[in-house]
Amino acid sequence: MRVDDLQERVEALAALDAAEPPPAEARAVVDALLTALEEGEVRAAVCSEGVWQAVPWVKQGILLAFRVGRVRGYAPPGCPRTPAPERAATGEVEAAGDSEDGVAFRDKDTLPPRLFGERLGVRVVPGGSAVRRGAYLAPGVVCMPPMYVNVGAWVGRESMIDSHALVGSCAQVGARVHVSAAAQIGGVLEPIHASPVVVEDDVVVGGNCGVYEGTVVRKGAVLAAGVILTRSTPLFDLVHERVIRGDATQPLEVPPGAVVVPGSRAVSSAWGGDRGLSLYTPVIVKYRDDKTDLATALERWLR
Repeated sequence: MRVDDLQERVEALAALDAAEPPPAEARAVVDALLTALEEGEVRAAVCSEGVWQAVPWVKQGILLAFRVGRVRGYAPPGCPRTPAPERAATGEVEAAGDSEDGVAFRDKDTLPPRLFGERLGVRVVPGGSAVRRGAYLAPGVVCMPPMYVNVGAWVGRESMIDSHALVGSCAQVGARVHVSAAAQIGGVLEPIHASPVVVEDDVVVGGNCGVYEGTVVRKGAVLAAGVILTRSTPLFDLVHERVIRGDATQPLEVPPGAVVVPGSRAVSSAWGGDRGLSLYTPVIVKYRDDKTDLATALERWLR
């Protein structure tokens, strides 16, 4: 199905009364959209002249997948389903996924975990990881267990999603990015015009980082362990002596090559000042140079 035709059909279905049962064709349209997302033919966000924007019809289609899907059980490959005692006694054993008895997972049947063949060139290490239907992983991506990539997400070539890391719904992660252990790249489906989190090429996201609310981390930036970024978080740039902020209409943007560490700033109230209180804030301490590149070169050996 051509992308233009797919967009037209998704928008027509999304415009129908949500209180009414969706037409029979809706499941086929959802399947076509999720396949197009997995193959990289469409994306939940695109960049035009340096500005990232959500693609509303794609997000409408993902929401439609939840609406038309039916909850069913899933058993991991190679794991036999354990039937309920009363069924086992009579020999009435249904196929894995056809019953809620003894299955490992229950979710919408339109959004099952993805399976990866050799042609995709993706490495998913055993140990409890999952990539949801409708997520794109480029060749050379490495997934360390346990990690999770949600529907609509995009992960570029040769990136690594490390243990206990999350790539949220519709999040956009570029090429050669290391999302370190326990880091979270936030996702967003609604409102449909809200831009998802974007992490551009060659970024290092340190352990236990959190990037949320449509924040854009520009190419080559380094987020040290424990950095938290949201739309309302002021980012203090010591190099250029400025404060970078997002607002209701614009996301917070981390400049290209910025090296960001966790910091603190004194509270403004006299009462808090008297007690030595301070608030968390991220701080740009330098911009990436040859020494920084050497310090992060080890990431390539881990892939």
